[in-house]
Amino acid sequence: MLHNSPLSHEFQSGLSDTEDACAKESAGYLARRDLFASGVESERIEHKSHRTVMRESAERISLSKRVSGDPSPVPKHITHYCCCEYHKRLNEDSLMHTPEFVIKPRSHTVWEKQCVRLHCTISGWPEPRVVWYKNNVSIDPMATPEKYKVESSYSVHSLEINKCDFDDTAQYRVSAMNSKGETSAFASVVVKSRLIMESYTSILYFHKTKLNLMCVCTAAPCLEYGVTFETHLVEKFGVSFGREGETLSFGCSVIIYPSLQRFQPEIEWYRDDKLLVPSKWVQMHWSGDRATLTLSHLNKEDEGLYTLRVITKSGFETHSAYVFVRDADAEVAGAPGAPLDVHSLDANKDYVIVTWKQPAVDGGSPILGYFVDRCEVGMTHWAQCNDTPVKFARFPVTGLVEGRSYVFRVRAVNKAGMSHPSRVSEPVAAMDPADRTRKGPSAPWTGQIIVTEEEPVEGVVPGRPCDLSVIEATKNYVVLSWKPPGEKGHEGVMYYVEKCVSGTDSWQRVNTEIPVKSPRFALFDLAEGKSYRFRVRCCNSAGVGEPSEPTEATTVGDKLDIPSAPGRVVPTRNTDTSVVVSWEASRDAKELVGYYIESSVAGSNTWEPCNNKPVKGTRFICHGLTTDETYVFRVRAVNAAGISEFSQESEAIKVKAAIELKENMLYQFQVRAANMAGVGIPSLPSETFKCEEWTIAVPGPPHDLQVQEIRKDSLVLLWKPPVYQGRDPINGYYIDIKEAEADFEMWRGVNEKATDKTFMKIKDLKEGESYVFRVRAQNKAGVGKVSDSTEPVEAVTKPGTTEIVVNVDDDGVISLNFECSNLTADSKFVWSKNYVEMAELERMTIETKGSKSKAIFKTPSEEDLGIYSCFVTHTDGFIDLFHFYIHDHKFPIIPLKTELAVELLEKGRVRFWLQAEKISANGKVEYVFNDNVVHQGEKYKMNFDKNTGIIEMFMESLGKEDEGTFTFQLQDGKATNQSSLVLIGDVFKQLQKESEFQKKEWIRKQGPHFVEYLGYEVTPECCVRLKCKVANMKKDSVALWYKDGREIKVNEKLDFSEGVLTLEIAQVSSISQSYPDIENMVNNIPADKYGLHKHLNIKERYLMNQVFSVIANSSTPLKIQSTEEGIRLYTFVSYYNDELHVTWHHKDAAIAFTERIKSGVVGEQLWLQISEPTEKDKGKYAIEFFDGKGGLRRTVELAGQGEETCSKPNRARVAGGLPDVVTIQEGKCLNLTCNIWGEPVPEVTWLKNEREMVSNDHYILKFESGKFASFTITSINTSDSGKYSILVKNKYGTESGDFTVSVFIPDEEPGKKK
Repeated sequence: MLHNSPLSHEFQSGLSDTEDACAKESAGYLARRDLFASGVESERIEHKSHRTVMRESAERISLSKRVSGDPSPVPKHITHYCCCEYHKRLNEDSLMHTPEFVIKPRSHTVWEKQCVRLHCTISGWPEPRVVWYKNNVSIDPMATPEKYKVESSYSVHSLEINKCDFDDTAQYRVSAMNSKGETSAFASVVVKSRLIMESYTSILYFHKTKLNLMCVCTAAPCLEYGVTFETHLVEKFGVSFGREGETLSFGCSVIIYPSLQRFQPEIEWYRDDKLLVPSKWVQMHWSGDRATLTLSHLNKEDEGLYTLRVITKSGFETHSAYVFVRDADAEVAGAPGAPLDVHSLDANKDYVIVTWKQPAVDGGSPILGYFVDRCEVGMTHWAQCNDTPVKFARFPVTGLVEGRSYVFRVRAVNKAGMSHPSRVSEPVAAMDPADRTRKGPSAPWTGQIIVTEEEPVEGVVPGRPCDLSVIEATKNYVVLSWKPPGEKGHEGVMYYVEKCVSGTDSWQRVNTEIPVKSPRFALFDLAEGKSYRFRVRCCNSAGVGEPSEPTEATTVGDKLDIPSAPGRVVPTRNTDTSVVVSWEASRDAKELVGYYIESSVAGSNTWEPCNNKPVKGTRFICHGLTTDETYVFRVRAVNAAGISEFSQESEAIKVKAAIELKENMLYQFQVRAANMAGVGIPSLPSETFKCEEWTIAVPGPPHDLQVQEIRKDSLVLLWKPPVYQGRDPINGYYIDIKEAEADFEMWRGVNEKATDKTFMKIKDLKEGESYVFRVRAQNKAGVGKVSDSTEPVEAVTKPGTTEIVVNVDDDGVISLNFECSNLTADSKFVWSKNYVEMAELERMTIETKGSKSKAIFKTPSEEDLGIYSCFVTHTDGFIDLFHFYIHDHKFPIIPLKTELAVELLEKGRVRFWLQAEKISANGKVEYVFNDNVVHQGEKYKMNFDKNTGIIEMFMESLGKEDEGTFTFQLQDGKATNQSSLVLIGDVFKQLQKESEFQKKEWIRKQGPHFVEYLGYEVTPECCVRLKCKVANMKKDSVALWYKDGREIKVNEKLDFSEGVLTLEIAQVSSISQSYPDIENMVNNIPADKYGLHKHLNIKERYLMNQVFSVIANSSTPLKIQSTEEGIRLYTFVSYYNDELHVTWHHKDAAIAFTERIKSGVVGEQLWLQISEPTEKDKGKYAIEFFDGKGGLRRTVELAGQGEETCSKPNRARVAGGLPDVVTIQEGKCLNLTCNIWGEPVPEVTWLKNEREMVSNDHYILKFESGKFASFTITSINTSDSGKYSILVKNKYGTESGDFTVSVFIPDEEPGKKK
């Protein structure tokens, strides 16, 4: 008997202790999800469901059978169920799916001191872990319980923010995560201040003159357009020093002129050119005139160059300074500094790789290694990940729980002790990257177990994994990576990893107990120096597959070498407290992280770090040095493998400003030359120079003006750019000229448009006249100061001046030839291009023989275009130039103004075209398509305008056969060129589609066509008006309207002068069928040629939201009325729609309706009834209309008005006479009468199902003597069943009475059989 067997007790109980908790959680989740989705009230779930009992029992019977070999038969349905469940569990439970937002949190705008609640509904299994964030910083409700309250109940999660203030204005994010993935939703909270500024006072402080200017302005709006803002940064922050754990604040005062009340600049902070965002470590504050940055709990990661950028419409101003962070005092003397920049990489189900940077301070003894600690997010317990210290600054952490999030930190250790822990890393989830994007529907809950006798599907043994490789290898660990097999059946696969020593065939399984789920694995405990090979097998319920191809032999050891020591270190004076240190980079350094610089007072041999965060350049400014003290410097390089040896010490340097100048003082300068023999005689003193800060936005003056290639009517002027370019880069130059003897007022411009070159040929000079020249530079801010004038230059061609001669031989070889007859023994020919000496002659060959020099082009192309000149040294300045224009000398290339392009013309015609700069009458063109020459014909039309150089080819349309490459080949004597255009793939298809569309558009516009397409609007009367405009209408044109394919009869006549067609739908209620059409046809013309139609797809949600918005805006202010039962709050709308969603609020909280507090609608009146009101019911009430956007609120303050209303005895009332329910047989006649009271006599309205009724033969409505209202239904039928109301109203108030009519058929009367 089964109940006597050892397995019988477990079959009856169904679960073990540990499995019982899982079953409770699973059953509870499924039941809650089902009950929440269906909208019914939750029920308590049994701890042990029948399904769970049967599943576990079947597994135990199957297990017992396999272990003991018990031949006793097991029911077939039990065996099948056990097998199915085994497949499910190996392939992951089918119920598991990523979190999904059923209802997302909604954004709110609230006043100060109010409370706001963000709530959402999330589904997912396993049950997600939910975290709330403010501006991407997690919210800890336990740290500030008076501010935040977080609740979670049955998949509904909420965040409540109490007593909101301005700092609560932020973007809030709710994140849900489980083992299947993570998802987030966002909502914004805007907190408005109740303080309205009527005017403001702005005070402008001039820092140096101590002059205070005050101007009082009104709050009238001021546009920013046309206003130029000047921004000045004063009280600037300087180089700062902090220590780990401290808080550091710094900033600048900002003066903006003119000061506009409604204008605020944009403030940005950068660290090492990376934009900073607010976090728990970084806080930014803008007071209106000062920008401040606060670094909370400093860490070495905070070290760097900080930049403040103040942005206005007119540009921006910046200021930068370095922040240094020193190590905190070690807990143990001699312990190293804390590591920094801890990051998590390559997160997977089974492991996460943690990286960090080594500290600059080792405490006086070498660092032995590092310990990595982990902590689960939300917990406070830290667990050490490695038993022995690792030296490599990268480590794979294993043993993580799938689906949970972790943070990491690293500690360094030397023989003296342990360092402080580093700053924690950003949170990372332990899951396969593929699971983050995998989503699947949740399994339906049926509430019962269905057991069938079908045979289970046979499993498929998975194939071999592929692309197995070693992606990282150190002496501590090896990381493998592979791809899943192609054949893996209908279920998931797991993996076994095997290893063997190179040279043997003895394979050992590494993970013998637990298969690996993700295609990554880290192996530890390998013998350093030994070579291994690795392979991987797949497994599932059907068995273990064949192994993958083994990897190549991998020797266990660090593959990354420690970098070599940097080269020579050179210090340079900078300021009284800083020195610029430069060095030669480490040779052949791989994966270089940066450099550490150390300084020491000369002779002390005590070294201090200059930076605690590695710098990547080979130049660094060391601050915080003592003035007039002598220092030496040394540098080390860093990568993940470790820190290099020190460089050689630099030469000693005394800390002193390079040139000590004082502001507003006058200076002169002299220069002396030096060589090995000594120092020469000083130069003459310079002009007097005043030391002051250059704050001008425009550029400084150009300098070093030179005049070359002087001829009788032209010369070439060259100059160098200004030393100071101003606020923005230089974008051009202007040249001025005047006769040497002319007055100052005779200066005139040479060029109207600025040139971007630093040279210009000036023409149209008078022979024999002497000229002087000057140059001005410009940028976005304007034109700067003029340069010094040149010496007078006479326009005359010197005797013996020769020209460069260009020659093209029969083979097309181009050469430039220059001859000089006045050579000396030391003379040399110097060739230049664009007035820059050609030091590297890659494209030319220079041949010089005697007095002749020849420059030969190797392979002439467009790269060689330019101005060539030749200068002969040690002569009287003989020089000539040649402008290299290809066509003038029939060079091999014809220059093109534009490359081959394509454009669409009217009727969808396609035009291919290009333009040559110049081409002779003998020029020829060949048109090539896919290497085949095409000719003028029916398909192709060609045009070649030799005067303009425009070459064209036209096609009427594009077909599939026209996909390919179009080429225009040009020839003009020996000069050639070609340009091609590739039209294939998506580019061709898009062009073809556009061509067809243009052709159809042209045909369409030959008849009536739409100028304005069909659209709609909602009128104030809640009517929907469809509207379009048609052009090219004729007298015999007709307009036909359709809805759902059926014609709608419209009385409107066409207005042929306007062409505007409208259709009005009165007081729309719902549009379940939302495809109205408009169609125009022209009589006596085929429809496929001139007919047109336009469909409008009206989405019900958007349309109804517009209707709701109109209804909301038509609502009257909330009013208060006293009734027999208590107090009624009400508002009227112009039109009521059943789908209108409204909510009532009391003291900004949604009202939970009860028997005492009810809401409803009577006609166009929306009301809230409070029966037996108490003192607690006083306060602010609001009705909120939902229109899909911000909604609309009407509010009223309830503070005793009910008593005043009660004191008005003449208000309209329903005195009595109406029953609550009337049950009547079909075919009978119903008559009801009630008494009406009120002075003046009330207006009486009858409603059915909250819609106004009209008296007719079936419904007879009477109001007699101002007191008696009667209601009669003749020959009643089942359609008369429903809710009826009488509404009475006069100037003192409104009241209603309700009753229900139920009509039955005699055969359906209870107790009778059909």
